[in-house]
This record gives sequence, structure tokens and C-alpha cells, in this order.
Amino acid sequence: MDRRQLFQLLGATGTGFAIHGGLLHAAPHSGHGSPSPPVTPMTGPPAHFCGIHVAKNDPRFQLIAQHYCTAHAGEDHGEGLFQCLLFDSSEANAKLLGLEYIISHEQYQGLPDNEKKYWHPHTYEVLAGGLIAPEMSAEDEMKFMRQILTTWGKTWHTWPDPATAIPLGEPLLMWALSGDDQANEAVIRERDRIFDVSVEDIRRRRIQAIGYEVPVVPFPQSTSQVGRQWTADGLDAPTPAQ
Repeated sequence: MDRRQLFQLLGATGTGFAIHGGLLHAAPHSGHGSPSPPVTPMTGPPAHFCGIHVAKNDPRFQLIAQHYCTAHAGEDHGEGLFQCLLFDSSEANAKLLGLEYIISHEQYQGLPDNEKKYWHPHTYEVLAGGLIAPEMSAEDEMKFMRQILTTWGKTWHTWPDPATAIPLGEPLLMWALSGDDQANEAVIRERDRIFDVSVEDIRRRRIQAIGYEVPVVPFPQSTSQVGRQWTADGLDAPTPAQ
């Protein structure tokens, strides 16, 4: 994946993002006499994505996760990653669920085998309509989904059960849906209601635009099983859309 293109895309979504010091942040106000704000890791409005997270040790546990992400370009401003804070809603009093790191497929391939078990694929999320960017235009969202299609995410929820008043228990390794028989339909419908979207319409448009069929990959049988992007076995490659 060309990270430079991805950074440029996020900069073109109208949110005022600009790359500076390896961070994606809001461009400073240029009014006369107005000092530029200090650059910090949380400077400026982050990019907002919404996805469905699943506990890797229990696929029955599913919830909507709001991602607020910045893009980190790395020390050489080349291949980088997303750094995302995760919340249980997009409201002002939302609970901070945890964090997610997102890397390219090329970076993932370079990981040691004992590390890959922590990283989940995004191919099904993108093509089946589980991942949306509700504040982007339809055109920019489709461009973004093309770019993030083959990325991998490492997600830990440090607030394992948002129904509790405070975070309790050990951090929970989260995963992504990877097949049509895995989704809790009530969770999907609630996401659709919140953002006034249709998962069926999103799925149809993305298959047509991206040109691949939705992956069919069984959910991992254990937390040590490594993920696959497209198929259950054999060559892990996409199937062209009919």
C-alpha cells in the first residue's frame, strides 16, 4: 500500500489535515496575529472511522467501535501506520475502549510468526460494509477503503466490557469479522441506525467499485491462530467479482 497516497487522501477530505513532524494534524490557523498551536500527538481533529470489533477469544462478544486516528509516517516519513483511540460512541461522554494500530500488508509480512497472531485483516470489513468513514464524502470514503483494504490491525480493549462503570479485567485482544455467518445482526443494524446507512447498499457498491468478492474466512479457532485475508486455505488471494 502506498502510504503517501493514503496521507494525501486524508488531507483532501476537508478536515484540514496536514503532515508535520510525522503526525497527521489540523493545519494551523493563518490569521494575522494568531499564533500557531503547539504540535502534540493529539493536535487537531483525527480521522473518524467506525467498525465492528469482535473478541478473538469469544466471537459472540461484538460491539461498535468508533476509531479516532492519526497517521504516523515514521522517522523517514515513508512507510508508517495509523494510531487509533477507540471509543464506545461518538458522543462527548464516550468511554475510551482501547487502541488500534494499523499497518500495511507489506509491513505485516515482515513480522515474526509469533507476532502475527495479534493482527487481524480488514478485507472482509471493507468489502462487506462493516467499516465506514461517516465524515468523509462518498467519493473520499471509497478511495480510502481501497487503500485500507489489505491493511492489518492490532487492537486491544483496555475497557473490556463498556457496561461496567470503570475498566475491569485484563486487556482483551479484539478481531474483525471475516465471514457472513459471524456477524451479530443486531450490532450491524444498530450501526446502520446510528449513521443512517445500509450495510447491504455499502456492500453492493464496494464489490462493484473494488472488483473483488467478499472474503469467506472462518473465525479463528484459538487466540494463537494467525489470520487470513481472503480464503480459508490454499493461496490467500482475492476472487474477482462476477
